[in-house]
Amino acid sequence: MSAKGSILVIDDEQEIRESLEQLLKLEGYKADSASTGDEGLKRIDDGVFDLVLLDINLPDRNGLDLLQHIKRDSPEVGVIMITAYDSSQMAFQASKQGAESYITKPWDNDKLLLEVRNALDKSRLQLENYQLRRALKRYDLPNLVGKSEKMQKVMDLIMQVAASRATVLITGQSGTGKELVAKTIHATSPRADRPFVPVNTGSMPVDLLESTLFGHVKGAFTSAIATKRGLFEVADQGTIFFDEIGTVGVETQTKLLRVIQEREFMRLGGTETIKVDVRILAATNADLRKMVLEGKFREDLFYRLNVITVGLPRLRERKEDIPQLVEHFLKKFSAENGRTGLQFSPEALKVMMDHEWPGNVRELENAVERAVVLTSGASLGPELLPEQLFQNSSHEPSPFPAESLDGRSLFEIIEACERRIILDMLTRTNWSQTEAAERFKIPLSTLNQKIKRLQIDIKRRREA
Repeated sequence: MSAKGSILVIDDEQEIRESLEQLLKLEGYKADSASTGDEGLKRIDDGVFDLVLLDINLPDRNGLDLLQHIKRDSPEVGVIMITAYDSSQMAFQASKQGAESYITKPWDNDKLLLEVRNALDKSRLQLENYQLRRALKRYDLPNLVGKSEKMQKVMDLIMQVAASRATVLITGQSGTGKELVAKTIHATSPRADRPFVPVNTGSMPVDLLESTLFGHVKGAFTSAIATKRGLFEVADQGTIFFDEIGTVGVETQTKLLRVIQEREFMRLGGTETIKVDVRILAATNADLRKMVLEGKFREDLFYRLNVITVGLPRLRERKEDIPQLVEHFLKKFSAENGRTGLQFSPEALKVMMDHEWPGNVRELENAVERAVVLTSGASLGPELLPEQLFQNSSHEPSPFPAESLDGRSLFEIIEACERRIILDMLTRTNWSQTEAAERFKIPLSTLNQKIKRLQIDIKRRREA
C-alpha cells in the first residue's frame, strides 16, 4: 500500500476511471478502479483501501445504496461521491449516509486532490484516535480480573478482535464469565456507544424466541395485538449476544443463519425485509462440534459462529488469580452492603485456594458475598464460608475464631454465633421464615422472636 494512501475509483465511464487513476498515481497514491458497483464491492472485500471515489450513477446499483453498503461493512473506508449534478439534496443524503464529501463533473483537479487529502486525513485521525483508545483500554478492563498467563491470553485476544465486526464464539464452563467477556468485547469496540443486547436462548419456547428476536406484525398470532420490534432491530448498529447458543432449536438456527449471512430478516407474519447491521457474539458451555455430529446443531451455522473462538479457563486452572478475584468481589460487596475495613483471614484465604471451585468464578463470587452479608466483625474467617468448601479438605471452620473471643463476653459470643446460624439458614431458604423454622424444628413464633431479638432486618436483606 502506498504510504500516502490507497484509493479505489468506482465509475462506469472508462475515460473518467483512467484519468482519475493517472491523476492520483502522479500524486503518489496507489490507485485502482472498478466499472460497476458489484465489482467495486468485491475489490473492497479483496483489498485494503483507505478511500473510495464513488459515482452516483452506476449501471447495476444506485451510488447512495452502495455508499450505505460500504459504510455498513467497511466503516473505516472513506467515501467521496462523484456526481454530474450539483444538488444540495444529494449532498445532504450523501453526508447523512457517511460520505466525507462530494465533487461534481467536470471537476477541478486541485479541488479534487484537496478533497482527497482532507478525507484521508480525517480517516487517519479517526483510526489513530480509535487505536489510542484501544491502547489505553488494554490495561483498563476493570471487570476482567486475573494476572495468570491464561487470562492474559484471553485479554489479548479480546483486544485483537474488538475492533472487527467478526462473529465471536465464547466457550467455557458455566460460571467462567462468558457474558462478561462478551460485554468487554462490545465495550472496547467501535460499537461501544450502541446497544448491547443479551439473549438467553435457553429460557424461551421456539415461538416466543423467534418473536423476541425478529419481532412480529399485528395479527401474526392470537396475542399479537400490535406490531413489535425484535431484538435484532433493537441491536442495530450494536451487538447482540446469544447466551448458550446450543439450546436454540434447529428451525430457529436456520433463521439465525440467514441473518448472519444476509444481514436481513422478516418479522413473524410480515412480508417486509428488514436490514440490520449487528455484530453477533455467542456463548456455549456445550460441545457444539459433538452436537453437529449428532444432528442437533447446523454445521453451516457452527462455522459461521466459530470465526474466532475465545476459550475461558476454569477457575481451578488459574488459582493464582483467586486472591485478586477475592479482593475484587470483597470491594464490590462491601460497597453494596455499606461495609468498610473487611478482610479475609489467612485461614479463610487458604480454604479458598485449596477448593476446586466446580462452579468457577460465579461460585467464588457467591462465597464472598455470603461472607460479607453474614459477618458481624471486620475479619472474615473460615466459619463464614459455605460448607461445600470444606468437603475433602483438612480445614474445618471454627465457630469460635480466636479474634472473635477477644474482649467479648460469653453471652456476646453465643449471641453472635446464633445470629450467624439463623442468617445462614434464612439465606439457604431464600428468606422464608416458615421453611427456616421447619428446618430448625422449632415453632415459627420462636424463630420470629429470635429474629426480633437479634435485630435481623428481613425486609432489607430480601431486597438486597
